[in-house]
Amino acid sequence: MNIHEQRHRGMHLNDQALFSGEQLHRLRDAVYEFCWLLDRGYARHSVIRLVGDRHQLTKRQRLAISRAACSSSNRELRKATCLRMEQTKDRQLVIDGFNLVISVETAMAGGLLLRCCDGCIRDIASIHGTYRLVHETRQAIELIGNVLQAFSPASVLWLFDKPVSNSGRLAGMVRDIAKVHCWNWQAELIDNLDQVIRNSGKVAITSDSAILDGGVQWLNLGAYLITHHFHESWLIDFSDALNKT
Repeated sequence: MNIHEQRHRGMHLNDQALFSGEQLHRLRDAVYEFCWLLDRGYARHSVIRLVGDRHQLTKRQRLAISRAACSSSNRELRKATCLRMEQTKDRQLVIDGFNLVISVETAMAGGLLLRCCDGCIRDIASIHGTYRLVHETRQAIELIGNVLQAFSPASVLWLFDKPVSNSGRLAGMVRDIAKVHCWNWQAELIDNLDQVIRNSGKVAITSDSAILDGGVQWLNLGAYLITHHFHESWLIDFSDALNKT
């Protein structure tokens, strides 16, 4: 294994303590409060601090509630623009590469996943500009490919953030796998990924809220994969947080 690789993208050292028992009850309350404040116009960065301080949350817990929460209006927009898997037949798809691959790697390695208020599955990995291949990377890409091809899309374009280290290696792996399976895939490195996906005119595969809130048609492939292929995954469900009374 070379210096650009690590073994797995599994749970962090303290995750079991931070996301179970009484801590989990606090996090559910925190997500509800987060959504409540967003619905009343509070800025997201202010809400993170306000709710995080109120519940004395760690940095990793604050990241989790921030990814899980959204406003009611954003949830309704995302729901309205989300396509069913069957609707991808003969459509051109564009994949937010790191966004999808890291979540599937996390599921395969037994790491923590969140079912968020908008129904998306999100991880709380943070690559900080540096991506490292893990043991599950190739397997994750092949699973994604096998599932997508069953629904017969016209083409699939994988996009990776150019500034992230090792993005070229990952794009190369995607091309190699596609060649082996004769899949109609392309993989590119780009700057301004969110903007490019929003303006592509293709069906987006992502859980990135900045893209989803642009009103694009999208596919919740991450949730489909977790539901159908990872029945034993460590998944915390915050999807009903907005319905708390």
